[in-house]
Amino acid sequence: MLYLLETRGLSKVYKETDGGLEILKDVNFQLTEGSIVVLTGASGSGKSTFLNIVGALDKPTGGSVFFYGNDMARFSRKARNIFHRKNLGFMFQFHHLLAEFTALENVLMPARIDNRDIKESRKMALELLNVVGLSARKRHLPRELSGGERQRVALARALMNKPNLIIADEPSGNLDEKNAEVLKSLILECNKKLNQAFLIATHDMDLAEIATHRWTVAHGTLTQTTH
Repeated sequence: MLYLLETRGLSKVYKETDGGLEILKDVNFQLTEGSIVVLTGASGSGKSTFLNIVGALDKPTGGSVFFYGNDMARFSRKARNIFHRKNLGFMFQFHHLLAEFTALENVLMPARIDNRDIKESRKMALELLNVVGLSARKRHLPRELSGGERQRVALARALMNKPNLIIADEPSGNLDEKNAEVLKSLILECNKKLNQAFLIATHDMDLAEIATHRWTVAHGTLTQTTH
């Protein structure tokens, strides 16, 4: 079976003065198109490290990461950057919106970086703001938006380049219960309507309930749990 994302024997060790700190060890993991995969585990268990590696933001010490059967280690830096822009969207606990740009301009940013047609990109950005319920806020700066609205703009931005996979690290971590529920509903909607795949690390058990597959991260290993 050809997986959207697969890891084989993945390991990560950080060198320290008194030896190495092993964060991930021999991780074998699979994610299929259109799935919502949730990682749960204690702080420091390796969730963020795993996301950074499969998101091409960090390199493993050992093992391999495959996207649609392509070994990322065989990509040049330029090819990896192009792949990153075209295939992956990211959400984090903090929205990381650019303070001096409007909601619409923030959503447009991935398309601008990818040098896509501005007219078509603007049309798509407006559609995405509509999807997340923020059409009326498109000209507002991040400081003029609530925390929940900022995170919804971040979701629209992550969708802008029509990625195969959105990687989300504690996306509801800074949200109150009401806004976390809105975000959960939007992720489900995007998954069903767009067949959008998500890989989410979270401590939010309500958010974890939407998973099609769940994995537990503990002591550097990932174990798939019954769901």
